[in-house]
Amino acid sequence: MGDSSLRSALCDTISGLLSPNQLVRNQAEEQVKALEVTDEYGVYLTELTLEPTGQLAVRQLAAVMLKQYIDVHWSSESDKFRAPETPQSAKQAIRNMLPLGLKESISKVRNTVAFSLAGIAHWDWPDHWPQLFDVLMEAMRADNEFAVQGAVRVLKELARDLTDSQIPTVAPVILPDIYRIFCESEKFTIRTRARAVEIFTTLTSMICTMGEVNKSLQKSLLNPVLTTFSEALVAALCVPDSHTSDPGLRTEVLKALTVLVKNVPKQMAVWLPQILPPVWSTLTTSAEKYVREVVNEGGEDDDVVDSDGEVLGFENLVFAIFEFVHALVETNKFKGAVKAGLSELMYYIVLYMQITEEQCQKWSDNPDSFVEEEDEDTFAYSVRISSQDLLMALCEEFEVECCSSLAGAITKHVTEASVARSQGREEWWKVHEAAMLALGSAQEVIESQIKEGNVQFDISSFMTNVVLGDLNSPVHPFLLGRCLWVGSKFPSHLQHQAITSFLEGTVRGLQQDQPHPVRISGVRAIWGFCNHLRIKPDNDSSRQLLVPLLPALVDGLVAMATNFSHSSEILGLILENLAVVLACDPKFTAGQEAKVSPLAIAIFLKYNSDPVITSLSQDIFKVLSSNPACSGPLQNRLVPPLISILNASEDKNGLKGLALDVLSSLVRSAPLPLSDQLMLTMFPAAIQVTITTDDNTVLQAGGECLRSYIAVSPDQVAVFTDNQGKSGVVHIIAVAEHLLNPVGSEFSATFVGRLVTTLIQKVGSRLGEHLDLLLKAVLSKLQGAKTLSVVQSLIMVYAQLVHSQMDAVLQFLSNVPGPTGNSALHFVMSEWVSKQPNFYGSYESKVSTTALAKLLQHGVNSNDTRLTEITVKGDQVFSEGRSTRSSRQNKPEQWTEVPLLAKLLKLLINEIQNLMEENVDVDDESDDEWEGDGSQDSDDESLNTSSSNKGIDLSKLLAPAEDYLDDVEEEDLDCKADPVYSLDIKQYLLTFLMEFTAQPCFAHFAPHLNPAEQQTLRNLQSAV
Repeated sequence: MGDSSLRSALCDTISGLLSPNQLVRNQAEEQVKALEVTDEYGVYLTELTLEPTGQLAVRQLAAVMLKQYIDVHWSSESDKFRAPETPQSAKQAIRNMLPLGLKESISKVRNTVAFSLAGIAHWDWPDHWPQLFDVLMEAMRADNEFAVQGAVRVLKELARDLTDSQIPTVAPVILPDIYRIFCESEKFTIRTRARAVEIFTTLTSMICTMGEVNKSLQKSLLNPVLTTFSEALVAALCVPDSHTSDPGLRTEVLKALTVLVKNVPKQMAVWLPQILPPVWSTLTTSAEKYVREVVNEGGEDDDVVDSDGEVLGFENLVFAIFEFVHALVETNKFKGAVKAGLSELMYYIVLYMQITEEQCQKWSDNPDSFVEEEDEDTFAYSVRISSQDLLMALCEEFEVECCSSLAGAITKHVTEASVARSQGREEWWKVHEAAMLALGSAQEVIESQIKEGNVQFDISSFMTNVVLGDLNSPVHPFLLGRCLWVGSKFPSHLQHQAITSFLEGTVRGLQQDQPHPVRISGVRAIWGFCNHLRIKPDNDSSRQLLVPLLPALVDGLVAMATNFSHSSEILGLILENLAVVLACDPKFTAGQEAKVSPLAIAIFLKYNSDPVITSLSQDIFKVLSSNPACSGPLQNRLVPPLISILNASEDKNGLKGLALDVLSSLVRSAPLPLSDQLMLTMFPAAIQVTITTDDNTVLQAGGECLRSYIAVSPDQVAVFTDNQGKSGVVHIIAVAEHLLNPVGSEFSATFVGRLVTTLIQKVGSRLGEHLDLLLKAVLSKLQGAKTLSVVQSLIMVYAQLVHSQMDAVLQFLSNVPGPTGNSALHFVMSEWVSKQPNFYGSYESKVSTTALAKLLQHGVNSNDTRLTEITVKGDQVFSEGRSTRSSRQNKPEQWTEVPLLAKLLKLLINEIQNLMEENVDVDDESDDEWEGDGSQDSDDESLNTSSSNKGIDLSKLLAPAEDYLDDVEEEDLDCKADPVYSLDIKQYLLTFLMEFTAQPCFAHFAPHLNPAEQQTLRNLQSAV
């Protein structure tokens, strides 16, 4: 096909795509597939797009097709790439022509051209299209509004792709023109000016990030424009909606100011008095409009959407204001400004929390979305959620003031709602619901402040007069549900009669005839009431309020689980609270197994690929399994499907690993001795499936399952024998050796250290020669391990042995050769001390740290040559001068060499220094980022450990260990049984180091300590 005929065919094809006839359009779409693989396809699309006399519809469609073509054919490195790649000759032709479209007067064509240019620039600039930047700057400076608009749009996309090396060259050229465009409000459109601000924000963020490493760069790039830009941004905030300003522009201005406040607070301090009034004015005036148009009338029907598809309504402006307040709170220099206005701010935060009409409709039609979006950990985002986030941030920063302000705000809102209700305004209930949401969200901080006597707020009166009043009235379902929820948040403030009313309301709320917002809120309320009442002693009168209602709660939850069996979101909520109800009273639960087990098993099997549902199902299995009356019947129901899964020839959907997890839960929670079902049926099946697989998930789950057996009932494992006479211990040893197979996957050994340690601790005397074989297998696996989690798991075996059998483990490792010609002890200790600073997990870190301390003291006390003759890496040596990537590649890391015992002391000092830094609120704010004067505000807290030995409060540095026991990670049951788990590691290290440095031998260690380590010891000594 000749060039002219190809161009003609393309024109015909585009006309066909525009045809009202479906058949013609389908034929044209097939023709496009044939044409787009030709070399000149993109060139002709570009020509058609830029043809000034061409038909508008054809030009617009050609521009869109060109953008699609560039996305999939321009670069083979693109995720969207489809062969063939655009030829170089065609690329050059397109690059030459396309910038002409920036000054196109028709916005839809111009905008698509800009996106196409940005798409090409992503791959070609600067290496293959160095002229592009000059082309764009020329367009930006042209006396043509359309050219400026097009160039700004390209630069907005291009700015996001700039690298650290390009910023110092590009930023000084772009920023002055960006400033000019932003300021010329009569010449350029609001959208173009808003995009100019976006470019400024993007560049500023990048410059400030680079400035963390190179402050002079930050100073040279931002300093020349900061004052003028700040002035212009502040001025733009004050302009009301008009032909030169709208919510979309003010949103971008606020985003820019937020970045500046976070990164250059000292320079922005002078502008704050001018920024706050318009921000506050925007917040308050937007609130009135938000409530009127969104909360009560179903949203903005006339949402302003720019040509990028961005919504420009005032909801985004509210988000930006809240983010700006967040930035003020996080910056020490500006906290006071927020604190001073808390009372009024809190009133508006509650106001913005109201349910909108759109949410009412959506949540009423779709219960899944109600559960998901109202969950504390939701990924959804809305003004309501943003308000809650800001409330929690303020409560965390200003506990006393926030609680007082919130109490005042709630009182004011309730009073205003009463007036609205008396006037017959139907939306009054939304204010009540928002007030209860705010109160319940801040429950923890409010309770603590009331307990300390810092806040006067009569929760009991509010619950009785407002919440119960609403609960007993014919109010909106969402308010009814919120009443149940907030009542469950403050049960300790309720009289017995009020608790009874709430509990009966919760039971009633679960019934099938209730709207689902009430039923779902009833489920949520169960958790608070049950957790409060179940910890009461059996003879406590308030506990007796709960027990009679437990059957109705279980019935309601089981019925709801059947009603909502299609919804994993709602099922998860139901299962979570069903487990809580079942844990309240063992006597009651004893009669519920037949009702609950079949449901939990069915849900578990149906949703086996949903990790949340399977975990919650296991929680129910654990509660039932731990109840002697339920354990046997539960096993009768659960063992057959589990054994069927484990014995299956194929592992569909990863069910075998899941079945082993469930079995582990049953073993851990079942009454002892373990039943024949668990020992004679499931135990051999778990061994068989683990030792015959190479699937990492099954290997890990199998190892953990068998560890449960050995941890819970080692004697039963020891006396178990199969039909060949092999004991349970021998089988588990074989599994451990399988997991430690050096040619197997590294990740199969992620948890094997726990299995080996539990074997040694529980049946060590029965291991005999197998112990040496196991330790050699651990050593062999360690030699090939690269992943930190695997290395840590393996080293923990030796760390635990240092605690229980130090001489034996030292002797073993000294007598076994290591991989480099030295002893295995040299290898293990070198690995251990190099990885120790990166170990994670509170318990594992304690075990490792205390083991190193024991080794250090042992080495000093006994002058053990097995330890004293080992040398390891000490401190890294950094060469002076500029370090480039190539020089780092060619020059390996350099370290000093120190005796092992000296390294152990250095590690212990490093540990306590890290703990000190974690527990002190160090002011990280870079207030001296440019001037270098190091000045600090008088109210800033700081700890200068390198220049002062005075004024360090050790009680703050070394917070009690119980503050850290509530780890985010789920703690291992075997770890909790170890005394080391509850050890106050900070106090342990303080005592150890103070005693060690007082010993005469310390003089031999001091020369090996670097200045930072010496300073840490001086700080500790001066603080004791």
